[in-house]
Amino acid sequence: MKGLLRPTIVQRVFLALVVAFVGVWVALVAYFYIEFRQALAVDQGLKRVGRALTAALAEVDDDAQARLLIRAAATEYKTLRLSGNPAGSLLLELRLRDGGPLFASPGLGAQALSGLPLQVVDQELNGKTYWVYRSDAGRWSLQLAEPKITGLWILEYNARRMLPHLMLAFPIVLLPIWFAVKLGLRPLQRLADRIAERGATDLSPIGLDPRYAEIKPLVSALERLLQQLRERMARERAFVHDAAHELRTPMAVIAAQAHALAGAGNREDRERAQAQLEQAIARASHLTQQLLELASLDEARAPTPKRVDAAQLVRQLLAQSAPLAMKRRIELSFEAPDSLMAPIEVAAFQSILQNLLDNAIRYAHEGARVAVSLGVDAAGQLRLSVEDDGPGIPEAERERVFERFHRGAGHETPGSGLGLAIVRQAVLRSGGRVALADGLGRRGAGFHVWLPAPAA
Repeated sequence: MKGLLRPTIVQRVFLALVVAFVGVWVALVAYFYIEFRQALAVDQGLKRVGRALTAALAEVDDDAQARLLIRAAATEYKTLRLSGNPAGSLLLELRLRDGGPLFASPGLGAQALSGLPLQVVDQELNGKTYWVYRSDAGRWSLQLAEPKITGLWILEYNARRMLPHLMLAFPIVLLPIWFAVKLGLRPLQRLADRIAERGATDLSPIGLDPRYAEIKPLVSALERLLQQLRERMARERAFVHDAAHELRTPMAVIAAQAHALAGAGNREDRERAQAQLEQAIARASHLTQQLLELASLDEARAPTPKRVDAAQLVRQLLAQSAPLAMKRRIELSFEAPDSLMAPIEVAAFQSILQNLLDNAIRYAHEGARVAVSLGVDAAGQLRLSVEDDGPGIPEAERERVFERFHRGAGHETPGSGLGLAIVRQAVLRSGGRVALADGLGRRGAGFHVWLPAPAA
């Protein structure tokens, strides 16, 4: 029972065919009903029969021949009547225009038809309603009567008449479609089998080239997904390897200085070992914090942006960096509107600005300038720029500065090589872009960030 209730494509095809056949059935019934109503309005069948018999009578002069003609017509039309007629057969009555009756159908009994010339009127006969039509030809007056057919009877009759034909056609149509669906789903089954046979860590290409155009997008999407997973796994392995390598140095320094501190024989040695120990701990702590920050930015789902005053937020972050800048005699400047409300992801925005400021202040020479600007460009995007007039970054290295653990040559300042990688990841997660150019006075480095956060 559960198997029958389980939704399948075959069931959906079967139900769709049932609905289609029911729709065709209803449409045909409605079509024949409308056709019947139009026939009544334009040229009723009773009129056509009356005109045909009247034309035949016009060529007869003898009463006996006229009677014989109408009797033969009555017998013929009786056999041609629709089976299941609600009231009975066609009734005919032939009279002399100036005399008595010549012929009357047995169904009339003692009653007589009373129609109007060339018109169809209703008349009650034996408790039933008939349509009556009268036509005069020469010496004779011919009247015809047939049971009045209602629209409801036409609907019921046509529905019963067409239903067996549709039921006969249903399996003939269903079987080819069922086979087509069954054969069409085989590539999907093969695809499922190939995926089911894989191990948990097997991200190799599927290697399936389906014939059907409808399945090619699915296979292509799976191949792209596996490619992305392979690249992601490769990045993660490289990240773990580089993180372990970077953490190994400060951990080794901490261990060495801890031993040196424990075995120091005088105060000067203890102070030197303690200073180097604290420096190694700070470096390890900074690296760990950056690794955690990068891992949080790697999450696929970003939090909902908040509408904040971006200019005020930048001022707060600049105030936090001011002591380090003053210590290195670096001039900090900020250019922005007094207030700039914008929907941004605060944590990502803070990571971007903090890392850019940290890089600019740490790698610029003493007495350098660092200029920060914030505004809205012509496209309505939030633009953040951090520029300095320090040593800058060579053209050959500008493509790699955003890679994880990449540190340019010629720097004496220690670092982890993660700051700009964090900037790029935060910008990408916010849906923006970052670019590196020349800094102040075409010297140093200038980092420009565009975020899709239209300001008010």
